[in-house]
Amino acid sequence: MTIIADSGSTKTTWMEVESGNKVVTEGLNPHFTSDERFLAACSAVRQQFSILNSQFSIYFYGAGCGNASQRERVERLLSAGFCAAEVHVETDMLGACRAVSGGRPSLVAILGTGSNACCYDGLRIACQPVSTGFILGDQGSANHVGRILLNDYLTHRMPEEVRCMFHDNYPMTDDQLIDAVYHQSNPNRFLASLAPFAVHRQEADYCRSVITEALYDWRHGMLATLQEQSGISEGQLNLVGGFAKAIEPTLRSFMSSDKLAIGTVMADPIEGLRQYHLGQQPS
Repeated sequence: MTIIADSGSTKTTWMEVESGNKVVTEGLNPHFTSDERFLAACSAVRQQFSILNSQFSIYFYGAGCGNASQRERVERLLSAGFCAAEVHVETDMLGACRAVSGGRPSLVAILGTGSNACCYDGLRIACQPVSTGFILGDQGSANHVGRILLNDYLTHRMPEEVRCMFHDNYPMTDDQLIDAVYHQSNPNRFLASLAPFAVHRQEADYCRSVITEALYDWRHGMLATLQEQSGISEGQLNLVGGFAKAIEPTLRSFMSSDKLAIGTVMADPIEGLRQYHLGQQPS
């Protein structure tokens, strides 16, 4: 038996490859998740999949697993939580590549709670700009859109009519909003939870401009850096992430005159990862 997991900062989707059965738990980004919560998620998955022995393998593709110490921590937690015969921990970026590329070289980007991008050679990641996280980076992501919305709301740059609607959707005081960002757990997840406000109102000039602003920063920041480092000036860009899928028409329109053409946009990489693991096991 093989279990695969695609873990972002908001949710983790687990799948038993042979049967296709799925379980969803909270996001298990090791930068934000305690050992206790991680192990509790493992326990819930074991129960849902009725795992009774150690004769299975786990392939965990996770946000926050690019750092060696965090990857080792996740390996240790998975080993403790599952007692599996094999545990493999890879980045969510490699998971996205395996899910969406069909084994072909391409540029691949993640636009979800956070964002990332790389050049995939069909087997491995050949080039990837440094990811600086939700405070310094994550351009074009849901939490980036949430940052713009919240900043505009708190500083009264948001149009007053829109500001009233925003408050109706998120009835919190200014102090509570700031506290959620600076003092509560998972601030990136909180910021991303604000993005649907703009996504569902893209016909409004202000909301459309917020998404476009985030995409502009993404195109001229992360993607420009990737092109410079990889030497690839044109071609196809495949994307993974719920946020990318939610804004797909806007995204395609934004990139329509670009030398990078949008290819596949996949909300959830788990099915693509299942096909990858049914076809071949990674080394």
